[in-house]
Amino acid sequence: MAIKKGSWISIIFLFVVFSAGCAGIPQREPVKVDFSLPVGKIEGTQFIGIRYPFKVSAPPGWQIATEYPEFMLELGYDRGGLEESQLFIFNPATQSNLQIDFSPAGRYARFNQKTIEQITNMGEGSFREELQDDYGKDILVEISSAEPYSLKGVPYAAKKYATYTLKGGKREQGWVYAFAEPYQIFILYIILEKEETNDRQGIKSILDSFEFVSKEEK
Repeated sequence: MAIKKGSWISIIFLFVVFSAGCAGIPQREPVKVDFSLPVGKIEGTQFIGIRYPFKVSAPPGWQIATEYPEFMLELGYDRGGLEESQLFIFNPATQSNLQIDFSPAGRYARFNQKTIEQITNMGEGSFREELQDDYGKDILVEISSAEPYSLKGVPYAAKKYATYTLKGGKREQGWVYAFAEPYQIFILYIILEKEETNDRQGIKSILDSFEFVSKEEK
């Protein structure tokens, strides 16, 4: 399964570390995360974050979970990478799914839209290599350029996605990388297209519902 979080997100972290450097003006106080807090609470089709300040909703027929569904391991996801995610939203009928992860930004790291798009594009090489390792060198994949993306309450975000055909079915895998003080936000998704389903619209609905809630708004 391509988009193994541990590999391509490690590239992002390295980029941020080296671009920020070890000197300069601190951009924020060290961020402390209280891991004793629950990730959040699920109220019907809505998730409200407690450990991290965000909200998101699931469309009809989709489910929300704070622990990874077992079918994701069968799809080839890495168990360790899944355990890092805060939230999973998935269609149990098709196994299309989306995962959300937050990570505190480094004290000296600086962000703007151009940087976010550059970092998002850096995932392409790792993605293509992993896809070929999993399914062979002959697999045909089309990968978009990183483009600005709008998430409620988030000043900087970019989205990138790839499409390919596997076992006669079309797939789309995408990633959104974003920053809202003081957190980096990672959203990964896969759409497994099947007849009489519209999971692409489902993923869009989830992303449209995502909202980062600042301290001032709480």
